[in-house]
Amino acid sequence: MKRAPLRARIAWMGFDWAVQPYYTLILTFLFAPYFANTVVGDGARGQVMWGYAAAIAGLLIAAGSPFLGAFADGRGQRKPWIALLSVILAAAMATLWFATPGAPTQTIYFVLFAFVCATAAAEYTAVFTNAIMPGLVPQNELGRLSGRGWSCGYFGGLVSLALIAGLIVPSPDTGKTLLGLDPIVTLNAGGHEGDRLVGPLSAVWYLVFMIPFFLFVPDIKQAKPHDGRSATAELWDTIRSLPGHRDMLLFLVARMIYTDGLTAIFVFGGIYGATVFGWVPLSLGIFGIVLTLVGAFGALIGGTLDDRFSSKAVILGALVLLLIGAIGILSVDPTHVFYVVEVAPKAAESSPFSSIGEHVFLGFAILVGLVAAPVQASSRSLLARLAPPEKITQFFGLFAFSGKVTAFLAPFLIATVTEVTNSQRLGISAIALFLVTGFILMLPVRSPKRRHTL
Repeated sequence: MKRAPLRARIAWMGFDWAVQPYYTLILTFLFAPYFANTVVGDGARGQVMWGYAAAIAGLLIAAGSPFLGAFADGRGQRKPWIALLSVILAAAMATLWFATPGAPTQTIYFVLFAFVCATAAAEYTAVFTNAIMPGLVPQNELGRLSGRGWSCGYFGGLVSLALIAGLIVPSPDTGKTLLGLDPIVTLNAGGHEGDRLVGPLSAVWYLVFMIPFFLFVPDIKQAKPHDGRSATAELWDTIRSLPGHRDMLLFLVARMIYTDGLTAIFVFGGIYGATVFGWVPLSLGIFGIVLTLVGAFGALIGGTLDDRFSSKAVILGALVLLLIGAIGILSVDPTHVFYVVEVAPKAAESSPFSSIGEHVFLGFAILVGLVAAPVQASSRSLLARLAPPEKITQFFGLFAFSGKVTAFLAPFLIATVTEVTNSQRLGISAIALFLVTGFILMLPVRSPKRRHTL
C-alpha cells in the first residue's frame, strides 16, 4: 500500500501530543498530588480515594477496550467515535477546576467521577486512533510511525509542563514562575487556582491540537470484506489460539503484570513525593520536566540496546532497575534516606530540591524514568518478533488488551494496603510484587531469531 500524505501522518502523531498533558499534568505530576494533599487534606486518605477511582477507571477500560478494539478492526468509521470520546475527555478534564481546597464530600466525589470519565475516555480514544494507524503506512513502516507518535507524546508532556511551570504557576515564596517571570494570568493563590487550572488548560490543549487530526487523517475503512462474525467472536477466536503460542502467552501475562506495576509507579510516585517533602506545584513541575527529559533519552538508549542484544534482555534489565528505583524512592522519608540514614528535614519555605532527601528521591526517580520507556518500547518489538506474520494485527490487538485487562489491580491493592495500614509507604510498596512477578514470568520466554517485520 502507499503511504498516506505527510500531513495525515503528522496529524495522526498529533494525537499523542494532544492527549499527553492528561497523563503528565493530571494523572502523574500536578493534579493527583494536589488532590490528595490539598483537596482531601490528608495525603494517605487522598491516596486511598484516588487509588480506588483509578481502579474503577481500570475496570471500565478492561471491560470496554477489548470489544472496542475488535469493533474498530475493519468495521467502518472511527472518527465519529473519536469525536464523541474527545468531547467527554475534554469536558471531564475541565471539570477538575471545581476541585477547591477542602471541598465538601459531594464535590470530591464529583471530581473523582470526572477523573474516572477522563481516564476511560482517553484510553478508549486511543483504541480508535490506533486502529487507523495501519491504513497510513505500509506494514514495514508501522514501527517507525508508532515510535514517532510516542516521541511526540513525550515532547507534548514536556512542553505542557514547561508552559504550566514556566509561565503560569508561581512559587508561593517569590511569586515568580520557574523562569523567573510574573505569571501570564492572575491567579488566586489561596484558592489554589494554579493547581485547578491544570484541568481546563489540558482540555483546551487537547481540543486545539486534535483539530489537524480531524482535518487531515483519513478515516480508513475495512481493507477486506468482513466475515459477519461479531467483535466478541473474533476476540474469542484470538484468545483461544494463545495456547498454541507458548512464548506469546507467557509474555502477554508477564506484560500484563509488570505494566500494572510500572503504571502505579507514575500514578503514585508524585503523590508520595509531595507528601514527604510538601512539594508545591512549582517543585512538581520541575520534577515532571526532569523525568520527561530523562524518559525521552531512555527511549533512544533502549532502542539501541534492543537492536544490539534482544527485547527480552532489555525488558528484564529494565524491570530490575525499576525495582531498585521503586525501593529507593520508598527508602526516603522526611528525616531518612536509605531507610536508616538520618538527614536533616527539608527546611520550611526552602527552594525546590534543596534537601538531601530530595536529592536521593530525585536520583531514584530519574532511574525509574530512564528505564520506563525501554520496557514499553521493547515489549512492543518483542511482540512483533513473537507473533506469526499472518496474525500480527490480531496479536497487536491482544497486546493492547493485555495492558488494560488488569489495570485496576495495582491501584486497588495500593489503595487497600494504604487504608488498612494508614501508611503511604507500605501501600506503594505493593508495586514491588508486580515487578517481581512480571520478571519471573518473563524468564522462560524464548526470544525468537530476529525478524524484520516492522
